Amino acid sequence: MEMLRILIADDHPAVRRSLRSLVQTHADWDVCGEAFDGLDAIEKAKILRPDVVLLDISMPNMSGIEATPLIHEAVPQSEILIVSQHDSPEITRLVAQAGAQGYVSKSHVWSQLLPAIESARRKQDGADSNASK
Repeated sequence: MEMLRILIADDHPAVRRSLRSLVQTHADWDVCGEAFDGLDAIEKAKILRPDVVLLDISMPNMSGIEATPLIHEAVPQSEILIVSQHDSPEITRLVAQAGAQGYVSKSHVWSQLLPAIESARRKQDGADSNASK
């Protein structure tokens, strides 16, 4: 199985480290890069061409919601998952409108992130499934 390349974007270094640690528990996944805001995530996605992008919803300069369609435009094969401390029906609607595959609440990241990434991988491989929400 080919290595799944993941880009992590969050403005808090401790959160990026935590997400990296969690992702790296999976032998076939590699964190190919990190970004500190939405603009940086777009630029890194163009260069790194990740399979999956984990975007925080609230970042300076450009939010994950604003960056999502721009990343899709630049790297259409990348699946995008929004990760946020905010949890509401409005956030779920915004995530869907932006074109992200799914949403993972930071309060449930340890139980929902890995299944959401697996779902993104299956979608890339041609299977039709939804990420955890």
